[in-house]
Amino acid sequence: MPSKTVRVLLVIVVALILITGAFSGGVIVGWMLPGSPQASLGLPIGQASGLNQPSGSGSATPTNLRTLFKPFWQTWQIVHDQYVDQPVNDLNLMRGAIRGMLQALDDPHTSYMDPDQFRQASTSLQGEYEGIGAWVDITGDYLSIISPMPGSPAEKAGLKAGDKVIKVDGEDMTGIDGNLVLKHILGPAGTKVKLTIQREGQDLFDVEIERAKIVVPSVQGEMLSDNIAYVHIVTFGDNTTEELKKVLSDLMSKQPKGLIVDLRNNAGGYLPTAIEVVSQFIKGGQVAMYEQFGDGTRKTYTTLDGGLATEIPLVVLVNKGTASASEITAGTIQDYGRGKLVGEVTYGKGSVQNWIALENNQGAVRVTIARWLTPKERAINKVGLTPDVEVKITDEDIKAGNDPQLEKAIELLSTP
Repeated sequence: MPSKTVRVLLVIVVALILITGAFSGGVIVGWMLPGSPQASLGLPIGQASGLNQPSGSGSATPTNLRTLFKPFWQTWQIVHDQYVDQPVNDLNLMRGAIRGMLQALDDPHTSYMDPDQFRQASTSLQGEYEGIGAWVDITGDYLSIISPMPGSPAEKAGLKAGDKVIKVDGEDMTGIDGNLVLKHILGPAGTKVKLTIQREGQDLFDVEIERAKIVVPSVQGEMLSDNIAYVHIVTFGDNTTEELKKVLSDLMSKQPKGLIVDLRNNAGGYLPTAIEVVSQFIKGGQVAMYEQFGDGTRKTYTTLDGGLATEIPLVVLVNKGTASASEITAGTIQDYGRGKLVGEVTYGKGSVQNWIALENNQGAVRVTIARWLTPKERAINKVGLTPDVEVKITDEDIKAGNDPQLEKAIELLSTP
């Protein structure tokens, strides 16, 4: 196999999208901006300021809410009257109150983003940004490196999956929201950032990285040995469907006897893209997933017609970084017996988020609106998908340039 392929395969690619936070938010159904309908993305339509208002309340605060919020306003007044450092910043207090309210839901994927964070998070999943070229998990105690991108500054600096960012430019990140840590790491191409890294089994160490413009295609493909086609889907973004169709069209014209779809460490992304992607491998009109809402209602998503690879023998590569939209794809393929999953248990990200812009440019809230189920009604949140054939990649494999998961996939497709 060409060294390029080994390099692409063995460097774990995507788990939480550095520029968008898509993985941290689960499957993204789209943005809900005040006054802008998103029906094409399957969004519940509504205004952020009008959700769940008691009927008949008008603009006045209902009596029960005045009573409920009395301790809040009492605390507000105490802070203004007695806090040692005056004047206090009312804007920060307001934003802190929103953060605290959403944190009380105990859902790491429901959160508040201030205007600056929302601008960064609203960058489309177009595979281009300026930074260090790493995919991260922002939901833990510290921002964790899921993967450096192949050929990126992060890879050249030696960052590895599992590395935790303890400091950025000497500033302690303990207790800092992952979105804010992300903000410190991103920056213009040509500038430098120093990360203090905690790596299992080692003392803390510093890494200085020069940021660069990062361009990553969301789909790559090539023919492997034994007449087997290989497609690597990196993310589920704006351009993924068209890129996938182009790659599949080229590969299928070569009449391969089998197809490997690599979803390892794919962070997921947009829900409509996930449906479009899985439709390339499953015939149209089949249930692709269910959205299960809190009131017990469901929305059913079905595959689309016109898939380019609905008959060819198929193997899907997955691992613990396969999440969200990529789990939708893998789960649907597994439920229909369309192909075998090879690798490790997936991440277990089975929730759908709505991003709602607040009025007057006050940022946005990201709210979990539903859980998704596979066609066989499996709930994978915090559980993941168990592969049909479990194969692990060890540190020794990586150092030696071996990929036993890919080798197993080739074996399965090569065996009559």
